[in-house]
Amino acid sequence: MINLAWKFIRFDRAKSIGVVTAMVISVFLIGQQLSLLAYLMGLMGNLIGNAPVKENQVWIMEAQSKNINAINAIDQRLLQEIASLPVVRSTHPVVIAAARATFLDGKTAAVTLVGSDGPAFVMGPIDQKLMDGTRLDLLAPAAVSAEFFSAKNWDTDVVKGKAIEINGKRATINLVTRNAQAFGASLMYGTLENVCHLGNIPASEVSLIIADLDAASNKEQFIQHIDSLYPHLKAWDAKELQRSSVREILITSNMGMSFGTLVLFAMLSGFFIIGLTLYSSALDRIKDYGTLKAIGARKGYVKRLIITQAFLYGCLGYAIALLLLFGFKLGVAKNGLLIDISIPFAAMLLVVTLFISVGGSLFAVRKIGKLEPASVF
Repeated sequence: MINLAWKFIRFDRAKSIGVVTAMVISVFLIGQQLSLLAYLMGLMGNLIGNAPVKENQVWIMEAQSKNINAINAIDQRLLQEIASLPVVRSTHPVVIAAARATFLDGKTAAVTLVGSDGPAFVMGPIDQKLMDGTRLDLLAPAAVSAEFFSAKNWDTDVVKGKAIEINGKRATINLVTRNAQAFGASLMYGTLENVCHLGNIPASEVSLIIADLDAASNKEQFIQHIDSLYPHLKAWDAKELQRSSVREILITSNMGMSFGTLVLFAMLSGFFIIGLTLYSSALDRIKDYGTLKAIGARKGYVKRLIITQAFLYGCLGYAIALLLLFGFKLGVAKNGLLIDISIPFAAMLLVVTLFISVGGSLFAVRKIGKLEPASVF
């Protein structure tokens, strides 16, 4: 069956090239858009993704926002109030502030300062995202971190020890991070004191509070207790807050709809282009299929022959598209755009590819299924 299907494919090379080309374009576009969306979704929750989150932690912020990237300040005195609750072992204040960085070569950039107490640095950055220096280097006066991949956007060098100004105040890049970007923001980490000073944040305000609970405590009950005790606050599990942040950005920006529409149209266009090309190819070789039926081939055999051709088209197109996706991944990685082509993602793409190719072949299958052998003679 496979050998015969391959002979049919080789017989009409022009249409075979057209089918494979359509398959490659369709699968590549689907893979590219989905991988870009996954990357952007990672950035949307990266304020939490960059932090060393612990299982017994609860993140507490003002109740209005469901997005960690857009929160209002809360009273610093709540830090002591929450710390006094029976199941709380310790609390950590966090400050997030928008600022403007100015470099010695005259370049300027909008940045987001993220401050937490050292040396714990509950907001990170985690070890995997450190490129040059350690978190302890942030303990120096007016020290901040900078993202390696932000250098291209800022049009300036990002190196450890570089002097800069933040909001007109002198600061120093004492730590260079890698892949610690956030969605629409260039993050600069520092101690609570440094960020409050550089970001012009009053000492009476914090952005959120991270509470460490006792090992024997029930996190869900504590979250409900905070929500009832402080109506203007909302307690979150960190991972749930990360998912909520991603959902809020996707909904408010219509980004999910945009990417979903592109993927859907890539699938539909591939489905119909491949289906109609296979249909046209089947019409061109209708005498061959009629002859097969005339010499005793069953209807099911002929249908399987067409589906096998579509399967081979799909496998060939998938292999080429996957190679192009890996090339795309390597090409954009130099600019900090990290595309993850995992085994589950590749398997999902294979399923989509076979759906497009085999599903598109049903046009030809239906036509050949109605073919009477005598009609071709």
